[in-house]
Amino acid sequence: MILSGFFQRVGAMVRKEFLQLARDRVSFATMISIPLLQLVLFGYAINTTPRHLPTAVLAYENTSLTRSILAAIENTKYFAVVAQPSSAVEADHLMRSGDVSFIVEIPAGFERAVRRGESPSMLVAADATDPVASGSAVAALRALVDTAVQRERFTKEGGPSGSGLEAAPPPFQIITHARYNPAAVTQLNIVPGLLGTILTMTMLIFTALSVTREIERGTMESLLAMPIRPVEVMLGKIAPYVLVGAMQAAMIVLAGLFLFNVPMIGSLGLLTTLTVLFIVANLSIGYTFSTLAQNQLQAVQMTFMYFLPNILLSGFMFPFAGMPDWAQWIGETLPLTHYLRMVRGILLKGADAADLMNNILALSAIMVVAMVIAVKRFRQTLD
Repeated sequence: MILSGFFQRVGAMVRKEFLQLARDRVSFATMISIPLLQLVLFGYAINTTPRHLPTAVLAYENTSLTRSILAAIENTKYFAVVAQPSSAVEADHLMRSGDVSFIVEIPAGFERAVRRGESPSMLVAADATDPVASGSAVAALRALVDTAVQRERFTKEGGPSGSGLEAAPPPFQIITHARYNPAAVTQLNIVPGLLGTILTMTMLIFTALSVTREIERGTMESLLAMPIRPVEVMLGKIAPYVLVGAMQAAMIVLAGLFLFNVPMIGSLGLLTTLTVLFIVANLSIGYTFSTLAQNQLQAVQMTFMYFLPNILLSGFMFPFAGMPDWAQWIGETLPLTHYLRMVRGILLKGADAADLMNNILALSAIMVVAMVIAVKRFRQTLD
């Protein structure tokens, strides 16, 4: 009899929990979607050996040998020629802005020097701010000379193509130059990324709980009774956390400079301005979640669901260029993706506002969209 009553009481609690779970659709959807999201992202989107890395070719001559070299570069599958700048200044701008990961420079008179047996050098500059992304591609360059020679099929005495390119010793050399992080120090890549990651996590959580906390504590009625507009409520709630985020950013930057020897090549003022922009963008997104959630638990769940793609698809943990196109499209809509490019560009490359303009505009657009949605969603009356 006692045992029967025990099972009845436990069964009643089980039914009660199932009913409560059915009413809380956000929590139930989170339980189902998070494992599925992790499976898809780790199974399809994550690739630690990226291919088709954006490459700029600065060729001071257009010859048969030059075209053979470029074809051999693309045949390695590690490189994809996306730009052909006309000067070294333009090529450097492309690398500082993050538009290309490699610059292949073929000097003037290259083919003539090869025919004379002078063994000229071809320079390949690699953006080493992400050692994982550049390491495999640089290693693939070792076989590039033989591939280009076999394609051209020249011999010193004159082959089928009628030139004098000798087969051995190697007719030309490839000199690789790892820019911005020549020693491949992991901290130089991780620490700037942590700045954006930590700010994303904390800023989202702070504001995601702002409106739902007011409702659960019963203070929303007093707030709604005041002569204040939704946009004013949003700005008032966001403003204090901008200062908190700025303090966090300053602490992380100082730790990076003095503990991990991360250089500060670019402008501190530009870094500060763009960090504030990034903070406001994340606070706006967190505020949007607070207007969508019915309680604090739902707000935290939404924050986690949004934070996971930021970590995996922004280029922080895995090379951005190694992801498939659909994952890169999603990544381009995330604030962390653009901020990582900006903070690494400023700290390690000395990039200026002109170099980072595309990412600045993208981050600004994300912030404006989030603010508009948040203001539209803000409830002026309690249901």
